[in-house]
Amino acid sequence: MSELLLIPTKLEQILDNRADIQYFASLYFNHPSIFFIGRNIDYAIGMEGSLKLKEISYIHSEAYAAGELKHGTISLIEPGTLVVALASYVKLFDKTMSNVVEVKSRGADVLGLTVDARAADMAKTVDHVIPVPDTHPLLLPSLDVVPMQLFAYYVALQRGCDIDKPRNLAKSVTVE
Repeated sequence: MSELLLIPTKLEQILDNRADIQYFASLYFNHPSIFFIGRNIDYAIGMEGSLKLKEISYIHSEAYAAGELKHGTISLIEPGTLVVALASYVKLFDKTMSNVVEVKSRGADVLGLTVDARAADMAKTVDHVIPVPDTHPLLLPSLDVVPMQLFAYYVALQRGCDIDKPRNLAKSVTVE
């Protein structure tokens, strides 16, 4: 329970570092495709990050389970491809990083997201790191999704997209 009470403070820490995320967006906003990889909960967060990026920046984006790269996805990686690697679930950090090494060896640019405790380790391999405060694994999505949303937001701004009125996107869903 005590960790849950710290979430608002940790979210403020992420927001305090949004200038870094804005900078990363300025580097990558012209990529034609962006891939997100992660394992376990990081994969789910990557799917959300990819969706937000598609919705407001109109960049082709897909999320893949990092452990499944060898099953065809790796063939899409070529020099200059941007891969956003999520590795905040510490138990699977090393396995995810082995996948990061695979995409780096094929020339990918890698923007990583991990917890503060592993940021220095990740920085040895990736081009840029977005650190998020350490928290209980069940609370990771509450923190990790914010940098992904900010990244999508700043990429869309760089591209001149109307963030308040994304094309072909309904504000509500109707079921018939």
